[in-house]
Amino acid sequence: MDAGIDVAGVKRSFGAVRAVQQVTFTALPGRVTGLVGPNGSGKTTLMLMLASLLQPDEGELRIGGIDPVSDPAGARRLLGWMPDSLGAWPSLTSREVLVATAQLYDLSRDDARARADHLLDLVDLGALAASPARVLSRGQKQRLALARALVHDPRVLLLDEPASGLDPQARIALRVLLRRLAAEGRTILISSHVLAELEEVVDDAVFMVDGRTVGTDRVAAAATRVRVWRVRVPADVGRSMDAVRDDVAAALRRTTGEVRVDRRDVLVPFADEAGAVAGLRSLMAAGLPIVEFAPAVGDLEHAFLDLKADVSPPAPGDTDTLATDPAPPAAPPSDRADDGSAS
Repeated sequence: MDAGIDVAGVKRSFGAVRAVQQVTFTALPGRVTGLVGPNGSGKTTLMLMLASLLQPDEGELRIGGIDPVSDPAGARRLLGWMPDSLGAWPSLTSREVLVATAQLYDLSRDDARARADHLLDLVDLGALAASPARVLSRGQKQRLALARALVHDPRVLLLDEPASGLDPQARIALRVLLRRLAAEGRTILISSHVLAELEEVVDDAVFMVDGRTVGTDRVAAAATRVRVWRVRVPADVGRSMDAVRDDVAAALRRTTGEVRVDRRDVLVPFADEAGAVAGLRSLMAAGLPIVEFAPAVGDLEHAFLDLKADVSPPAPGDTDTLATDPAPPAAPPSDRADDGSAS
């Protein structure tokens, strides 16, 4: 059975702090969905609710049709949870962490060991199989956390800041692995505030601003607004970037106030992609040696920055639009997120 994620009208508060105010979205099997928002937008609180570690105050959650509130065990069989830090069993070796987790999912000891060795190779930690988790670097702990989330072969993955601490090579390997896992039909939800990490891996994006998901019509409008493009022209020795900017402005018939310098590049706003194409033709016709012409930021960042600029400040007394999701206060014992060891 295909297992996706469905969220409808979910809210969660910690006392007077409204961490998640109104969240509705669907994440589909076979696709990587990015949960996009700045620190404090409610992403981690939402992830904890999906992982059955917090209960929503209002709304409905479904993991493959299963309610993680009424049937947490059923939901956990379907999902793998990767928190933003490993958080568990620092004295155990990398292999022992995975074996112990696999046995919690009722794998036999032999099967657990075989699964652990396979996953350690998958995340390139085979050489550290016998090393205690506490001596691993931040990036190595992230890779071990991902292996732990995969230990029971889940159909749904919840990944909170999975690339945090990874070196460039490990980030590339993570992107390749996530695309492969999605191609196998899994639903993957990734939370991150670093949009460059999401740009090359996600199929869909859910934008959160102040604890709320943003409607698709608003996202579409934001994505089509004026966008800055980066133009690189090799400057002659002894010639200033201001002179290069003037050449670009003249070729585009712009005032120099519309065009600015950013280190080695010139930044030019265009209303849309058709305008950018026309601009590039003008630059080439003027004989300028263009070596780079591209959006200054990725699609996700462009849309998100426009959405943030479009958010109106809360009206006096309108507590429902306050900024959200600081580190949540400790919840009652029956509703507190554990150290993330449950997948």
